Amino acid sequence: MRMSKLVGRRIKEDPKDAKTVSHKYLIRGGYIRPVSTGIYSLLPIGKKIIQKIEKIIREEMDAIDGQEVLMPVVLPAELWEESGRYKSVGPELLRFKDRNEKAMLLGMTHEEAVVHLTRTEITSYKQLPVMLYQIQTKYRDEARPRAGLIRVREFTMKDAYSFHTSQECLEKYYEKAHAAYERIFKRLGMRNVVSIQSNSGMMGGKVSHEFMAVADCGEDTIFLSSKYKANREIAYAAWKYEKSAPLHLEKVHTPGHKTIEEVAGFLGMKAENTGKAVFYQDENKRLIFAMIRGDFEVNETKLKNHLRVNELNFANDAMIKAAGAEPGYASPLALDATKIKIVVDNSIAGSSNLIVGANEADWHYKNFNFERDMPAGVEVTDIACVREGDPCPITGEPLQLKKGIEVGNIFQLGTKYSAAMSCTYLNNEGKSMPMIMGCYGIGVGRSMASVIEQSYDDYGPVWPISIAPYQVQICAINPDKPGVTEAAEALYNDLSKLGIEVLFDDRGEKPGSMFSDADLIGIPFRFIISPKTLEKMQIEFKRRGVKESVMMDAQGIACKIKELVDKEMQLYV
Repeated sequence: MRMSKLVGRRIKEDPKDAKTVSHKYLIRGGYIRPVSTGIYSLLPIGKKIIQKIEKIIREEMDAIDGQEVLMPVVLPAELWEESGRYKSVGPELLRFKDRNEKAMLLGMTHEEAVVHLTRTEITSYKQLPVMLYQIQTKYRDEARPRAGLIRVREFTMKDAYSFHTSQECLEKYYEKAHAAYERIFKRLGMRNVVSIQSNSGMMGGKVSHEFMAVADCGEDTIFLSSKYKANREIAYAAWKYEKSAPLHLEKVHTPGHKTIEEVAGFLGMKAENTGKAVFYQDENKRLIFAMIRGDFEVNETKLKNHLRVNELNFANDAMIKAAGAEPGYASPLALDATKIKIVVDNSIAGSSNLIVGANEADWHYKNFNFERDMPAGVEVTDIACVREGDPCPITGEPLQLKKGIEVGNIFQLGTKYSAAMSCTYLNNEGKSMPMIMGCYGIGVGRSMASVIEQSYDDYGPVWPISIAPYQVQICAINPDKPGVTEAAEALYNDLSKLGIEVLFDDRGEKPGSMFSDADLIGIPFRFIISPKTLEKMQIEFKRRGVKESVMMDAQGIACKIKELVDKEMQLYV
């Protein structure tokens, strides 16, 4: 490809709305262009990268016996009604009616569609296990798109679904898929991807892992140690609590002091000596009272999982007062646990002599103790958010907090969808059984952006050769000078014949502008031809991301470049 014909201009200034490195460089380098909020067009060099990412994904999916299919983006609502997700999933699912007033939706994930497909094609245990995958457009009506391709509305995903006759078979395949994901991200050139335990969320299932590209711009919080990795949503720590002899319950006046900080300061205590009350309302309008020690925050995902609900919102003061509690001064004391759902964190059960609300404005109690003062019928579990430095549950070492971009996820779905949608097979005894499912997703555009977040400098992205838009760039300086154009054209043709992907900057731009554009395009190997290098029968070679350049003998240069490219490509096989 000649730069003079390449569609997509380079931009000098950062876009005003771009906050992340990948967003800035994808716009400035001419990879993507916004069409609407969270919706982008791919320009030629962006499309080439996406195609290479998809090729690697296909190779690894095929290697674990995946079969590629293609399912519709537009789906009838009745499929999602079968699974129960049509009403349970929120406004991020785009629902609409066609001209015949039939309820339809845009697929944000394809569990229902693949179950519908599979139940028409597979009937016997002899056909299982099987894995079907696709690389397809999805649409999620995201409330707050951000960071370019990292959080969008329309996106491309590889989603795969496996079907099995037993949990044991699923678990074996799950491990194969996990290993395939590790190979994929390595081949894509991601420098730091960790597989962590995660919350299954709306997907369902009991076991799931997320693959996180560690990056400062990541929205997900992860906790790591030498032997532990988990998303903040489900992470736990080896917290230790100290019990002491219970003291007499004492009511104290705390005028105007509501917050943990205010009450602890007023009474000369620490936050860890207090009990915090947090009230929620679930989707069934049930009031939930979550109690946790004052130095912790409630992990709403853990709480939702414990309650087996999909949604929690903060309760209003009227609901709290109707239950007999006082907003800002609440505690379980004197409350009826049969009329209000009370969930208590382990930190409360494991501590002694805490300061809690008195359910009366301007008053608190000192020396609250779980065994003596908590009403019967409460539920005790872990609902605490892990904090950086908390002890690892395996090694005891301080947990490290990192930010990550979720680039892939895998789930052991079990029979959540197959049972609901009658996706069954006949076993060797002729009995109808629901298929046991696994699900495996990778965000394609997000992967491209994540590579940039881990591999860039002050001038642009530094693409790994495995997914770079081109492998080699030729820069012809002063092409109007004798011999320069001829030498550049000859090298371009020779490399093309050898199967090397080449971008030839034939525009005759000034060197500064030419190199600035080359940095934004980020091609791994750059070869510079100029009157000065030709005088010495040499060509200047510069590796992207390395300051220094070296001179190479022009004699037989095409074969030398081919060897260089082949050697580099081997790093990503």
